[in-house]
Amino acid sequence: MIRALGNHNYRLWAAADLVSVTGTWMQVLGLNWVVLARTGSATSVGLSVVLSTVPALLVGPWAGALADRFPPRRIILAGQTTHLVIALLLGIMVWRDMPLATVFGLTALAGLVGAFESPALGRFAGQVVPRRDLGNALALGSIVNSAGRVLGMSLAGVLAAAVGNALLFVLNAASFVAVIVTVLVIRTRELHPLAVARPERAGVRAGLAYVRGSHRLVVLFTLGFVLSGLGRNYQVTMAAMADGPLHAGAAGYGLLSAVFAVGTVIGGVVAARVRELTLPLLLGTAAVTSVLQAVSGFLPGMLGFGAVILPIATGAVLIDTAKSTRLQLDSAEDMRGRVLAIDGAVAAAAGATGAPLLGWMCERFGAGHALLVAGVVTLVATAVATLAVQRARRRAVEPVLVASAA
Repeated sequence: MIRALGNHNYRLWAAADLVSVTGTWMQVLGLNWVVLARTGSATSVGLSVVLSTVPALLVGPWAGALADRFPPRRIILAGQTTHLVIALLLGIMVWRDMPLATVFGLTALAGLVGAFESPALGRFAGQVVPRRDLGNALALGSIVNSAGRVLGMSLAGVLAAAVGNALLFVLNAASFVAVIVTVLVIRTRELHPLAVARPERAGVRAGLAYVRGSHRLVVLFTLGFVLSGLGRNYQVTMAAMADGPLHAGAAGYGLLSAVFAVGTVIGGVVAARVRELTLPLLLGTAAVTSVLQAVSGFLPGMLGFGAVILPIATGAVLIDTAKSTRLQLDSAEDMRGRVLAIDGAVAAAAGATGAPLLGWMCERFGAGHALLVAGVVTLVATAVATLAVQRARRRAVEPVLVASAA
């Protein structure tokens, strides 16, 4: 279950990731609640999510091409330093109660930096472990990310109530130092290099053509778009449920976020224990979580909603880990940066449409009905993806049977 930890570089990377993720989720909680408190609008919370994700949609393929051609360490160092500065500026703006337009502007800038940095982070994470340990490393990374989310959300709830939201942004700025130091001290001789794109296979067009030619990648990206847009934006729906039907306020939102984070830890453990993260496992989990999401808004009180949020979060991590594993192991090494960048762009497009759509539905029809509609749509999308996979397998088997008969 923990074989990836046998690699020295991965241990360093995982520790830095834990610190960084903790700081990130402290800032996410602080930003969402600042926006909701000032505007009283779930749609505005969705807008903040859009501003942080749209840059990945616009520049993702170019960022992936960059990651496939240049050393990822340099890109990561530049990105983490810029994130540090942005987080400090956000803290100052929240502390001085400056207009939300300035906060939204910096949020968009942070999204742009993250868009260029993300494919490099993905390639670098694949270099700190050998190929045979990549799936386990991704699963353990989910546990680390989930633990960081638990710590971040829990600390954010306490600190925001005690000293205000501005400190959350400052602490997030400090967390980026951990990643910068780790990248500088990591043992480069123990890294596992990935193939670099040759000139004839470099660039955005080559990456897009490669993805179009892979039926499995197309299915993963299409299903991922629906699941991410309507099945992953719980930062919007949990805020709407806490502020609306549950009447739980900021404390309730923090508690639900912590429960969700605990579920993601469980999901990471389950993913790490699974011998092989397959496409059928992803599809089955997506179907179960869709059903749970559809009924979640109609269960009684905080206890009922929280009880369903836990397995939904577990399933979400299992889905995301299986998808990430398949995207990386089933694609060529010299295309990995672009595949990951396209995945990020798909997620950004899903966030850009799903977050405000869910916010609007929560305000127009109520949070419970919004969750019902979203769950039904994701269930239908999962069924269609399952049929597409089965049809592709039958087509692949038929030529083999014909050749054998001949």
